[in-house]
Amino acid sequence: MLLQILFLIIALAAIGFFAFNARKIGRNIHLGRPVDRSDRPTERLMIMLKVAFGQTKMSKRPVAFVLHLLVYVGFVIINLEVLEIIIDGIFGTHRIFASPLGGLYNFLIASFEILAALVLFGVIVFFARRNVVKIRRFRGVEMTKWPTSDANIILIAEVLLMSAFLLMNAADYKLQQLGVAGYTLAGSFPVSGLIVPFLPDSEQALIAIERTCWWFHIIGIFAFLNYLPYSKHLHIILAFPNTYYSKLEPKGELGNMPVVTNEVKAMLDPSFVPEPAADAGRFGAKDITDLTWKNLMDAYTCTECGRCTSVCPANITGKLLSPRKIMMDTRDRTAEVGLNIDKHGKDHNDGKALIDTYISREEIWACTTCNACTEACPVNIDPLAIIVELRRYAVMEESQAPGALNNMFGNVENNGAPWKYSPADRLNWAENN
Repeated sequence: MLLQILFLIIALAAIGFFAFNARKIGRNIHLGRPVDRSDRPTERLMIMLKVAFGQTKMSKRPVAFVLHLLVYVGFVIINLEVLEIIIDGIFGTHRIFASPLGGLYNFLIASFEILAALVLFGVIVFFARRNVVKIRRFRGVEMTKWPTSDANIILIAEVLLMSAFLLMNAADYKLQQLGVAGYTLAGSFPVSGLIVPFLPDSEQALIAIERTCWWFHIIGIFAFLNYLPYSKHLHIILAFPNTYYSKLEPKGELGNMPVVTNEVKAMLDPSFVPEPAADAGRFGAKDITDLTWKNLMDAYTCTECGRCTSVCPANITGKLLSPRKIMMDTRDRTAEVGLNIDKHGKDHNDGKALIDTYISREEIWACTTCNACTEACPVNIDPLAIIVELRRYAVMEESQAPGALNNMFGNVENNGAPWKYSPADRLNWAENN
């Protein structure tokens, strides 16, 4: 009974702490401006099923796709076994599903073991790709000590969890063979059975191994759950709502600001009467509160995989821009603003901003708006939307733009075209042709 109470306390504490941190992240995401992404629900659901569940955009890199699929499917399905562990922990039972499921239980445990072995294989290869092969897209100025360590911590944690699961089953299997009380014959162990010959014959030692691995595995799951809010692996949860709320308009279509649109329409048509609009606020975005909640959800969903940066033509040609850094900086600034709210209240001004403090002018103007980053992202994150809003702020609020753009703006204003030639001279090129 004491162990059951201890387990219940640990479980409730873990779930409560996760809920506390999840609520903070939800609050931080809603610091962004409102935007309606509730239209066309059927189309949105299909996108989520295809991109988040089906992993379709991962397939563009076949090796990573297969490895990720092994880890993704294996880890999700294996954790169905956590339900049995939780029930056993609360009621003091052992393999409670074995009797009601009968032969199906043997099939499930065998499947879990095979998947655990595949997860181990995938995770080890991922670790080697990052730390031995050192694939280029896993590096960059934004990949400082913490992002690099974060990825390795998760990989090591998955190795430990899968190893504990298999060792627990191996000790359990041998205790079943020895006929030890409480360890009735249940399950099939095609992988952990290979470990059995290396285990001691002592019942006490086997029980100690089985119980230690059982506790390690379930506490490790709870620890992993509470590590997610601090890790890039939060995408395990947020990838699904993030893909559901994807932008449905064509990728190259840039949104207009209603206030500006109304002014233009009024200039072109004196009879135009705009509908009353809410306060326009700031033109573009200076800080995270000027972005939409979807921009901030994108930032929290970022997996830091580097696919966006690896296809960015500006980055490839040596310019400062890295779309991955844009998302990481946005997430870091959002977390900082949330922490300031917790410490000082919602009206606190720390004198910082997303632009200049985190993201430089050189970065945002290096972007070609080609949308390669949004196309490459496996969970439909849109770095370009943030870059465009930062540009809008620089131009419309501060009148700060590169010289070449200022020349173009002047030509558009004076000549109705980006070129310096008078409209009357536009057809001169056709003479004598």
